[in-house]
Amino acid sequence: MTGISLATPAGAPVEISPEVVDKLKRELRGALLTPADPGYDDARSVWNAMIDRRPALIVRCAGAADVLAAVRFARDYGLLLAVKGGGHNIAGSAVCDGGLMLDLSLMRSVHVDPWNRTARVEPGAILADLDREAQAFGLATSLGINSTTGVAGLTLGGGFGWLSRSFGHTIDNLLAVDVVTAAGQLVRASAEENADLFWGLRGGGGNLGIVTSFTLQLHPLGPTVLAGLIVYPFSEAPELLRRYRTFVAAAPDALTVWTVLRKAPPLPFLPPDVHGKEVVVFALLYAGDVTEGERAIAPLRAFATPVGEHVGPLPFCAWQAAFDPLLTPGARNYWKSHDFAELSDAAIDLMVDYARKLPSPECEIFIAHLDGAAGRVASEATAFPHRDATFVLNVHGRWRNADDDDGCIGWARRFFAATAPHATGGVYVNFMTDDEQDRVRAAYGANYDRLAALKAKYDPDNLFQVNLNVKPAV
Repeated sequence: MTGISLATPAGAPVEISPEVVDKLKRELRGALLTPADPGYDDARSVWNAMIDRRPALIVRCAGAADVLAAVRFARDYGLLLAVKGGGHNIAGSAVCDGGLMLDLSLMRSVHVDPWNRTARVEPGAILADLDREAQAFGLATSLGINSTTGVAGLTLGGGFGWLSRSFGHTIDNLLAVDVVTAAGQLVRASAEENADLFWGLRGGGGNLGIVTSFTLQLHPLGPTVLAGLIVYPFSEAPELLRRYRTFVAAAPDALTVWTVLRKAPPLPFLPPDVHGKEVVVFALLYAGDVTEGERAIAPLRAFATPVGEHVGPLPFCAWQAAFDPLLTPGARNYWKSHDFAELSDAAIDLMVDYARKLPSPECEIFIAHLDGAAGRVASEATAFPHRDATFVLNVHGRWRNADDDDGCIGWARRFFAATAPHATGGVYVNFMTDDEQDRVRAAYGANYDRLAALKAKYDPDNLFQVNLNVKPAV
């Protein structure tokens, strides 16, 4: 039986004998897959259908012991190594061609301690897993906006969503991690143990190790919250965005309102003549008393005459999953993103102009309003530095047919270039695509050199490089 050829970062493949591969397989509690095995294609798939890579071997990890064995194997043979968590991966760095892929998606355990208000979460868990367990006790933490997003990738990149204004970003609620380092050791990192590593893992992506357990702080919330959508005609867009800018500047931390410019999906509360037409959507959540929330959003309802509204008390878990139908796996996706300290008139006009040119029915422009609790953390407190980002713009290109790649990607890039003069220059690493390696320094700003020094300490040979890579400091 011939050996298996695996890719290395240097490019020259390495041949590994069947006996060595079989030895690794016997060490695992999970599965070791080759391209010929059932389940291989499912294991290598990620949310973004533009990513179609074929690892030579996939380790489907069942626990930390499997992660340790796989990392040591990759280190000892100098293999190209990719790591998949929940699989909601825009950049595609969860998968590599020809190398070894660690699939953590089976590690989905969530254990909630309601007395200490903490949750211990494995790296394959998605937001829905954590929300469901925490909400059983009327608790939640700051996560994202789509229930199928992986907790691990979200957290390691910083993590923001509906509760960031109330409780800070996900990393601001991270208490400790168990992490497998490039040396093949499992260590604990927190404010008290390996504090430098803990600093780097809060925003540094997958550059410093593979986290096998996250301990997160939980907060009382729900289970019922005030949330929903107010949809306005696109003809009012310039004035609506200017009013929005003024309104959110005075909003309480408990209120989060994001704006989406897109073609209206066929939602039941929208009249049929609006379906497929450009609209302005205000998506909101109030993390507090529902009656107080109704008072807080009253001015938002008076901006103009809406074409439809669906706002009211609903379960927090339902709101976290509200956008899932618009973000299902299998579509082609390409994103570009900017941070803004403020929305200037010129930036707003560009957003409206490019929303008139949406190249597919699923493309959208969304503007996330942050600040609040997340903005009151010092920029040097975590590897994630962008505490001055009052707004985050995501240019979300999404389509189905590969023939539309050039048109949709070109639209996103042109919009990105046009709005760049009005942005801070910073960028959220979780919104970056694989062709943006030149923006990695911008993702970390003044924290980049410290992160590169940590990389040299914990991963001097850059084993963890299939990512938006921070290279070890020389």
